[in-house]
Amino acid sequence: MAVAADLDFIIEHYKNPQNYGHLENPDIVHEEGNPSCGDQIRIELKIDNDRITDVRFSGKGCAISQAAASILTEEIKGKTLAEVKEFDKQKMLDLLGVEISAMRMKCALLALKIVKAGAYGITEWPGEEE
Repeated sequence: MAVAADLDFIIEHYKNPQNYGHLENPDIVHEEGNPSCGDQIRIELKIDNDRITDVRFSGKGCAISQAAASILTEEIKGKTLAEVKEFDKQKMLDLLGVEISAMRMKCALLALKIVKAGAYGITEWPGEEE
């Protein structure tokens, strides 16, 4: 029953998200949405000596996108921006611990995309228009 336990983990993070809210005077702020399903996430980071000292997220969307944001914010606290830049898709999927369908992949990876964009200082993704 590992899958059921993993689904409970996703639901728990969706219903009781960690690090939800806003930071006072964040150093990095990045927000994006997934137009195909309506997910919207904003991530705010406090940085000290290139290390994430605090992180918050806000937004709305499906259980996968919101749980992924909650899980990711827990994972990156205390990490350097260089470590965040190394964080890859597979690590995010491993953290979620459930099989993600092709249709839900953008939901599962939206928070990671936003955090990495913030770490790299990207304001727009090439080829994506509003």
